[in-house]
Amino acid sequence: QVQLVESGGGSVQAGGSLKLSCAGSAKISTFSVMNWYRQAPGKQREVVATINSLGTTTYAVSVKGRFTISRDNADYMVYLQMNNLKPEDTAVYFCNGVWRETGSVYWGQGTQVTVSP
Repeated sequence: QVQLVESGGGSVQAGGSLKLSCAGSAKISTFSVMNWYRQAPGKQREVVATINSLGTTTYAVSVKGRFTISRDNADYMVYLQMNNLKPEDTAVYFCNGVWRETGSVYWGQGTQVTVSP
């Protein structure tokens, strides 16, 4: 069973930074795509950032220029560097991966990010 575990969430003031980590139980290179999603209270889960096996990245408009997704295939890790955080970034952040061989989708349990004004 493939597992993804997020860490690095916390509480910061607006303008601050946090770096989220996602540790996989399998090599990250075995996932064709890795994503970071977030879900704020009362809202639908939304994709924040995506990185594929070639290292190509895409971002939601709301975070472009502030967030950076990266992957380290050797270390089973995916990261989300979040800078210039805003109160509207407050949400539970989830790591998500698509298994290359089967297309199965795996989720982490989430990590809370709270940004105060």
